Amino acid sequence: MAVENYKMGWLFVCFDLPVMEDDQRKRATAFRKYLLDDGFQMLQYSVYVRPCVSFARQETHIRRIRQALPPDGNVRIFFITRTQWAKSYVFCGAPLKRQTPDAFPEQLLLWE
Repeated sequence: MAVENYKMGWLFVCFDLPVMEDDQRKRATAFRKYLLDDGFQMLQYSVYVRPCVSFARQETHIRRIRQALPPDGNVRIFFITRTQWAKSYVFCGAPLKRQTPDAFPEQLLLWE
């Protein structure tokens, strides 16, 4: 097995933030916008993913997220390797219909 299959992968950020009060909703919205601005894509409403090409890049994004965390709520971050991502299943609608997971990008956009 190639080593690059285990260095490259997807950084997941899953969160449950309180949104009962106006200021809580503003902080939750600001956190979601921060993730999008940092290159994350929304996988599901409170689950965001971002491709990372190395462990060092992963640590950089974890450090940034830690600085942007809202004071309340629950945020979890974990890393899925390229190989694990390729073995994942996506079911939509009927339970027997299977979609293949999104491919790891061939080239990452570093600047826009």
